[in-house]
Amino acid sequence: MAALAMICVAATGALSACGGQDTSKDARTLTWYINPDSGGNDPSKTGQAHLAKVCTEKAQGKYRITTQVLPNSASDQRQQLLRRLAAGDPGVDIMSMDPVFVAEFAEAGFLTEVPEDKQAKLTEDAVKPIVESAMWKDKMVAAPMWANTQVLWYRKSMAEKAGLDMTKPVTWDQLVDASKELKTTIGVQAKPYEGYTVWINALIESGGGHIIQNEGASADQLKLGLDTPQGKKAAEVIGNIARIGVGGPAMGSSDETAALDAFAGGGAFLVNWPYTWAALPEKGTDTKDIGFTRYPRVEADKESRPPLGGIELGVNAKSANPEAAWEAIQCITSEENQKAYMLGTGNPAARKKVYDDPEIQKAFPMATLIRESLDAGGARPSSQYYGDISTALYKRFSPPAQVNEGTPAVASDFILKVLKGEALL
Repeated sequence: MAALAMICVAATGALSACGGQDTSKDARTLTWYINPDSGGNDPSKTGQAHLAKVCTEKAQGKYRITTQVLPNSASDQRQQLLRRLAAGDPGVDIMSMDPVFVAEFAEAGFLTEVPEDKQAKLTEDAVKPIVESAMWKDKMVAAPMWANTQVLWYRKSMAEKAGLDMTKPVTWDQLVDASKELKTTIGVQAKPYEGYTVWINALIESGGGHIIQNEGASADQLKLGLDTPQGKKAAEVIGNIARIGVGGPAMGSSDETAALDAFAGGGAFLVNWPYTWAALPEKGTDTKDIGFTRYPRVEADKESRPPLGGIELGVNAKSANPEAAWEAIQCITSEENQKAYMLGTGNPAARKKVYDDPEIQKAFPMATLIRESLDAGGARPSSQYYGDISTALYKRFSPPAQVNEGTPAVASDFILKVLKGEALL
């Protein structure tokens, strides 16, 4: 809680004081802090701001939803929300949260529990991993809005030239060998940021391991699964891709956009989110030669566990009208609105039935693959210390060319020291 106290002090320049905010806001007005999407803060464009408009109209005066846009990066979104929550700001009612924020926010007492009479409706037909990410210590403290996963994108002509049968599961080792033979690249995310943790976690999960072996444990009881065969194999995959050079010349600074650009520029393979499909034509890429399949395996005999992302909706414990906030969330996350949001922004729905809709099938030829990947997704660990764990992890796994079988042990030791206050990030 010391870190949160420091956030509270830092926030006083922007807010009136911790616990001393103006609470005169009309309780019928709900402020929803949204993560950036293609609609921005414009209710006329199909995005979260538009859903706020739709649900306000359906409420017929019971409540009104306004929106505020959070920063672009997940790390900056976390910081801004934490500052306001730690300061007891009642100006935040509803929050769009990366699933990994849930445990940290809930442990600090910043989230209200989902009312029991709304839990079944809010999770109906939702993919299991995103529902599990809405829980903390056996309590539901958030609601799935949309879910996200990565798939393997490839150029059909180049995969065929390398002799890969993409109708069957492929491994990272196969992709490395094929890329080396073709003198091409595999687009990955290895910049020191959250996206790198997503990749590291997916490799470990796909190998049958977990970054944290006892989620929810206190700092002095936490058991990490990094210095394990699964952690070492993950390090081997990352190090090989970097040292052989198939991750591209700037792999250590590659994020989703850079990886997508490299693929659009002629690369053979890419692991990235579904927005890739709509983005490629905008970059001048003919999608006739683009294929998509399940996220690569780490071991040939183990099914991959693709990355899991998306957005959970939470309600601030200091909201003046949590009942209305949860009613609004029920509207926002309805099957109808999840379909509209997916069609408008490309962000995948959390509810499975949406993927059977003919309009979705037409707009997203890989709709069935997305749903299957979400069901099999390997969520990043749920921990009240997640922010520090993630930062320490990707710092010690950087630069990727220096990652080797000893890296997981070094990272594990560093994480534990950070959590015990014996090292600084």
